[in-house]
Amino acid sequence: MSLEGVTKTYGNFTALHATDLSVGEGEFVTLLGPSGCGKTTTLRLIGGFERTSSGRILISGEDMTSRPPYERPVNTVFQDYALFPHMSVSQNIAYGLSVKSNNVPGADRAARVTEALALVGLAGMADRRPEALSGGQRQRVAMARAIVRRPRVLLLDEPLSALDVKLREGMQVELKRLHRELGITFVMVTHDQTEALALSDRIVVMNQGRVAQIGSPTELYDNPSTPYVADFIGAANLLEAEAAGRDGALAAFRLGGTVVRSARVASAAVTGKAILGIRPERFLVSGTETANRLALTIKEVLFHGDRLRLELMLEGVDRPLFAELPRTALPPDSPIEPGAGIALHVEPSDILLFAGGSTA
Repeated sequence: MSLEGVTKTYGNFTALHATDLSVGEGEFVTLLGPSGCGKTTTLRLIGGFERTSSGRILISGEDMTSRPPYERPVNTVFQDYALFPHMSVSQNIAYGLSVKSNNVPGADRAARVTEALALVGLAGMADRRPEALSGGQRQRVAMARAIVRRPRVLLLDEPLSALDVKLREGMQVELKRLHRELGITFVMVTHDQTEALALSDRIVVMNQGRVAQIGSPTELYDNPSTPYVADFIGAANLLEAEAAGRDGALAAFRLGGTVVRSARVASAAVTGKAILGIRPERFLVSGTETANRLALTIKEVLFHGDRLRLELMLEGVDRPLFAELPRTALPPDSPIEPGAGIALHVEPSDILLFAGGSTA
């Protein structure tokens, strides 16, 4: 599937600027970004629920730009599931096989419904009504109804957002399994970065109707191209710093009253101002001689079970830093409480570096 120069405007407002995107057969791609970034508009354009203002949408080499939704080899799992309350589970799943555009004979229809029920783990619930199901079970019915038509592309519009945290984690595993077993292309929309990182082969990070960066979860997390991507894919402390020359192969920067060194000299100029990024989990309680040492003051402590989230202040820096530290790594003889001091280290390779002087 591919988008070629696709745009969408509403009067004078451009919801999606010229966008090119290629999705491989059987790939799991997630459109990720905040509300209003253009991700849902893109999904609706692929599904045929919106018409492009310009550009083309192709699926398996065929131009789908002007085709209505029912003539596209695409199906959608909506955020609210949109199940028919007066129909049983099996009737809901079979509905898409009975409409004129995709009419399947009765015997084949029953076999495909049975197969879909088995795939989503609902084989014993064919006769239940939606109101008798849990949120997770309704989500599975919606998935079964979408896959029973055997689309080439399955569109997922924030499919797990209505579930509680524990159920959402379980359904992530189910989505991965379904994708592997079905072998069809998945395109998902979400604003949940954890969900995107866990499920996707590639992530498309969007911002204000434009693609900010495309890459695998590992690529985007370890090598974000901009402060925006660094902050949206995972958490990042983004701090304005002044260049302080070179230290061998490392670039040195002044952060308040502290000099820190980054090994990522290729991604930004080493003169003038820059933005440094530090992932909260990259802080170390003890470091090597080459690590950056930061003398910090604890402002707040949050208990997260096996780890603590610390809000910290660094002398000369007006915004707090956040660190995620395993409880087992903390020294037992040092107070971890507001007002206490703590020394943390960051390896030069773990300091992200961006040119420019504003974190906005």
